[in-house]
Amino acid sequence: MSPAATTRTPAYRRLGVEERRAQLREAALTLFAHRAPEDVSLDDVAEEAGVSRPLVYRYFPGGKQQLYEAALRSAADELQKCFAEPPAGPLTERLGRALHRYLTFVDEHDTGFSALLQGGSVAETSRTTAIVDEVRREAAAQILAHLGVDEPGPRLRMMVRTWITAVEGASLIWLDEEKQPPLPELHAWLLDHFIALTTATAASDEQTAGALKDALALERPDGPAGSLARRVLPVVSEAAHLL
Repeated sequence: MSPAATTRTPAYRRLGVEERRAQLREAALTLFAHRAPEDVSLDDVAEEAGVSRPLVYRYFPGGKQQLYEAALRSAADELQKCFAEPPAGPLTERLGRALHRYLTFVDEHDTGFSALLQGGSVAETSRTTAIVDEVRREAAAQILAHLGVDEPGPRLRMMVRTWITAVEGASLIWLDEEKQPPLPELHAWLLDHFIALTTATAASDEQTAGALKDALALERPDGPAGSLARRVLPVVSEAAHLL
């Protein structure tokens, strides 16, 4: 087979407007997953999608900025789906499944995730920042719903938002550390962090204490909460002797 026969040719297959836009968003997401937005051109997107540059402009006349925001919106929708979890079973198991989906997304979209959260990109605008903040708000709302609190007070809200910030920060550090420790260890550590942070907040906030009590009533002895308690108790007991 000649070299010319193996070269990718534009796939001008007739698609509906939304189908074509979705195809181009997916191509852009694939590129943004591994390269910073400023390093991706419309020619790159066209090549990835197997179409011509003018066709990209036809569906995204605002150019790369419009396409980047559309791809970001698509990624945000995918991230928000990570937090959707049926309200049944132990809290740590529900949260653990959502956290697993989130970290898997981070793993699969490493460079793009870093560019998205660290900011500083030439493609960053108030609209892109609002999209990222929307994901954070949705994550907080889902966690508070799983805690079973209808009207969370400021300390409980701050605790949940602090943990979300910690997850984001740990994810970026994990990528910077060449994805070490292994993903399962990062997942377990962040889940421990949530339990510990909730427990610390419950010590000084009645509402959090009530939510924690209800959550612990559903936990399994061999679940994440029980495992952390068994590991921490000897340390706490030793520290108590020094007081």
